[in-house]
Amino acid sequence: MPDAGPAAGLVEPPEPLPPEFAAIMRPELPSLVEEIAVEIRRAIPEYDQLLEGPYGEVLQQGVEQNLSTFVEQVANPESPTARWDDMCRRLGRFEAYEGRSFQYLRAALRIGARVALRRAKTVGARYNMSPMLMAMFADAVFAHVDATEELCREGYREAQSGPEDAEARRRRLLRLLLSGGMLPLAHPAVTELADGVGWPLPDVATPVALAADRRPDPTQLPRDVLVELADPQPHLLVPGPLTEERRATLAASLAGCRAALGVTVPLARSADSLRWARQALAHAESGIVRDEPVFACDDHLVTLWLMADPPLAEELARRQLAPLAGHTPVRRERLVDTLRVWLTTRDTAARMARMLHVHPQTVRYRLRSLHQLFGAQLDDHDERFAVEVAVRTLHLRRRDDDG
Repeated sequence: MPDAGPAAGLVEPPEPLPPEFAAIMRPELPSLVEEIAVEIRRAIPEYDQLLEGPYGEVLQQGVEQNLSTFVEQVANPESPTARWDDMCRRLGRFEAYEGRSFQYLRAALRIGARVALRRAKTVGARYNMSPMLMAMFADAVFAHVDATEELCREGYREAQSGPEDAEARRRRLLRLLLSGGMLPLAHPAVTELADGVGWPLPDVATPVALAADRRPDPTQLPRDVLVELADPQPHLLVPGPLTEERRATLAASLAGCRAALGVTVPLARSADSLRWARQALAHAESGIVRDEPVFACDDHLVTLWLMADPPLAEELARRQLAPLAGHTPVRRERLVDTLRVWLTTRDTAARMARMLHVHPQTVRYRLRSLHQLFGAQLDDHDERFAVEVAVRTLHLRRRDDDG
């Protein structure tokens, strides 16, 4: 698509909407964001794969921020917009760095406006809004889209106005490597950029997910590490495996930060490993994973697997632990704890009693009850494995609730 000139804008600013209108709009935002993303992916194939990659969440946050800013401006026209301004310019720069025509982003903004107006028609009918109010809403939407487009265009032009510096090119390389397979590693866009920044493509790499609350000093990180700290979800990409020496260097560079060292994987699978590292970091923040501020995902792979799909884990627990459904919550919790210790240790009643802080005779009584309740389920290898998965997952979820 050829690039077009700036949006024409309105001759006069639209009439302000009643502030009370914001209260009607806010509950619509989560589902509206999803609907806009679906429409953009359907209409613009160039964005479809991008939304599947690790930057899809960032782009979705852009849509959310844009809609939230519009609602806040309705509620209070004097509310600050600095965050929105920066986000729009960043989207424009991102498009330029990726080599896409600005027309794709412009089309996406127009799709968002069309979906919002379609939703407004439904909501307007629900609340019996007047035609004049709906016309005012449409004017406000198009004015906001025009302003968004102009800010994005500023960022786009800024990125095109001069050559990227070395750090910007390293960040662009990192985006390409973590694009979830959008470009093969042998693609000239990847190899030429890697050669240009002096970053030999390794066979394997180790992503690192960083918490956003405190970010490291990039000058203290090893030079061969690719760094993205401006992202809402900051991250690194370390070439090669994590040797003991490399771990020590990273730990020193990340002192004071919270970080999950990803699994070392073939370079093409780095996006998967970064996703796992982010999940591990979220589990550490909720208390499910208990480790040092800088920890390795390798030590928590079973936890990541068990917590990958909470609704499915809940259904598994409901089915496998159905024999305990008739007991009181307190009795059921005690039996589940005893079952978990027995399945994972197969130890004597005396040792299990020490772990559970009860008398050995209590453990023996509970074990007899469990065997009566579950019967052959604990003798069959597959069924016993499923029960163990269920009780381990419940134990992890309890940590989450306690955390």
